[in-house]
Amino acid sequence: MTATGTFGLSSEARNLQWLLGNLVEEVPGVRSVAVVSSDGLLLLSSDPGQNAAQAAAVVPREGPKGSAADLATIISGIGSLTIGAAGLMDGGGVKQTMVAMDEGSLFVMSISDGSLLGVHATPDCDMSIVAYHMALFVGRAGHVLTPEVRSELRKSMESGL
Repeated sequence: MTATGTFGLSSEARNLQWLLGNLVEEVPGVRSVAVVSSDGLLLLSSDPGQNAAQAAAVVPREGPKGSAADLATIISGIGSLTIGAAGLMDGGGVKQTMVAMDEGSLFVMSISDGSLLGVHATPDCDMSIVAYHMALFVGRAGHVLTPEVRSELRKSMESGL
């Protein structure tokens, strides 16, 4: 984030923002990324349209037509649907969901606190590399995404920090 975008944020929140930006920048084929809370609220996004501070730090490659809020809604809906399906099938917890489309892929992965990481990628992405980097993000973010940090990130998204 830019200097003005990070004032007032804890080191944990800044680290999560950095991890998200790194995922977008370092993984070939990733278009956009969002983290949503267990209740469907957007916590982090690579969408430059979300706010000016994020636009300066994280620039997606040919992102989706919709906004970060649209991506968050889709991620939350897919997460809810798969959790319901797993319950009906006695499948246990849902770890990852992947939707393959003609013009891209959407990956949704659970984070330990019930939050979800969603990645929109190009159709020619290497799915195993995307999934690997998502797992790294989840492993690093899971223990940091405390209720306090979630609240801080929500406020940051609402205020445009």
